[in-house]
Amino acid sequence: MATIAELPPGFAGKVLSAQSTFRSVMDAMARPGSINRIAPVAGTPGAMMRGTAAIALTLFDHDTPLWLDREMAGSSDVVTWLKFHTGAPIVAEPSICGFALIADGGALPALERFALGSNEYPDRSTTVIIQVGDFGAGDTFRLRGPGIDGMASLQARMQPADLFERLQNNETLFPRGIDVVLVADDAIVAIPRTARLVRKES
Repeated sequence: MATIAELPPGFAGKVLSAQSTFRSVMDAMARPGSINRIAPVAGTPGAMMRGTAAIALTLFDHDTPLWLDREMAGSSDVVTWLKFHTGAPIVAEPSICGFALIADGGALPALERFALGSNEYPDRSTTVIIQVGDFGAGDTFRLRGPGIDGMASLQARMQPADLFERLQNNETLFPRGIDVVLVADDAIVAIPRTARLVRKES
């Protein structure tokens, strides 16, 4: 386990980097399926990708309950880095978290286990951040929904392979439901609850 002095640093320029990352996340949410680059951090712990670390430094704080999958939670460096740089409380139950970090998409829990919000407070739901292998390779997904001009095309190598099929339940829950951010190194793609899968092509 790394000591505090040995932890990878956060943003080199905290304010400007956080502002840039926030804009990238908002742009990604506004244009589902589009690839956005995110401000890199100076260093990342363990299995955490640069985009994931930048989002954590920008959006997580002591009021943000955080759930980690087994790979993330099993890395003492990741846990120590998150606590030191963000102060976010790490919770054992996914149904109460504001964000979830998933390093191994193949082991993603059932989406119904996360917070889905309520009709009165749909924002009290989980944003699930999933690290994926690559954009521009793998299966092609066609998406429709608000913020998409006609149909968006996203090519991604990711697990779970049936993620978008699982997310179809969001349609029946709206305005409740979860939002997803896919991360491949320093690139992100947002799949908000309003986006839906039209078809998948191998």
